[in-house]
Amino acid sequence: MEQKIKILMTEFVTHDVKRFILEKPQGYKYLPGQAVDLSINNPKLKGEKRPFTFTSMNSDLVLEFTIKRYADHKGVTEELHKLKAGNELIIEEPFGTINFQGKGVFIAGGAGITPFIAILRDLKENGQVAGNSLIFSNKTQKDIILEKEFTEMFRENPQSLVLTLTNEKKQGYKNRFIDKTFLQEKISDFKQSFYICGPPPFVEAIKKALKELGANPKAVVFEK
Repeated sequence: MEQKIKILMTEFVTHDVKRFILEKPQGYKYLPGQAVDLSINNPKLKGEKRPFTFTSMNSDLVLEFTIKRYADHKGVTEELHKLKAGNELIIEEPFGTINFQGKGVFIAGGAGITPFIAILRDLKENGQVAGNSLIFSNKTQKDIILEKEFTEMFRENPQSLVLTLTNEKKQGYKNRFIDKTFLQEKISDFKQSFYICGPPPFVEAIKKALKELGANPKAVVFEK
């Protein structure tokens, strides 16, 4: 069922990523990690639906989305970034197969971090971050979404947060692509759960590497 909701505020979280705070329809529920089809409520773009992941928790009184602008696409994300408080979006019913299925390793490439934001926030809220880890790949440091928040989340186990940069060498960050060798170095237990999100080639490469390293395919969670 479609519902119109107003934007309450927007702000940049990186140079090309904005967080959108929106009205939450009464009784609207979703699971951490789920997504929804959104469109902009104007005649020209009303039919242009795109999936975006909730980065708010279901217990929040508002909805939050953390959305990267892809300038080379000249599409919906660019138009979304032009919107301001008071503009309307059209929201549908939540969907998605990424949800928490037990302690494990979250592996994200770029904006693929978004489903993990809500999951990790939910775990933090419930005191359950310990025993989980995050491996997060970006091109440069300025591309890292919510770096301070993740650093705080894993403050008690800093070794459980691995930030790697593929296009930049910087102290405190790995300058590596996430591949089979990297995973073998960073992970000691391949019998736990794994959560993967990012560009399709990234997801496929990580799934293949994990399988070769002995991970149970049924314990590998990704958007199907």
